[in-house]
Amino acid sequence: MQWKLFADLAEIAGGKEVEVETGPGETVGAALAALVAEHPALEDRVYDGEGDLRDHINVLRNGTNVHTEDGLDTELDAGDELALFPPVSGG
Repeated sequence: MQWKLFADLAEIAGGKEVEVETGPGETVGAALAALVAEHPALEDRVYDGEGDLRDHINVLRNGTNVHTEDGLDTELDAGDELALFPPVSGG
């Protein structure tokens, strides 16, 4: 499964697109855990001290925030696109 990473998350992982070992039938949470396992420097940026997804991190599956689906329990289908965004601010 391929992740698209943005802003400092891409810098931390060393690239804007990262492949992880997950597939159809797994969950977004499992794909995220695989991403963090391969790039441990992401852990503090993505998860809080209790191991939960930080409130300000956005996880998208096929362009839709997973919070509008089943959250990190959202099941993956073949061909899904995953994206991870840090908070965006402007001025």
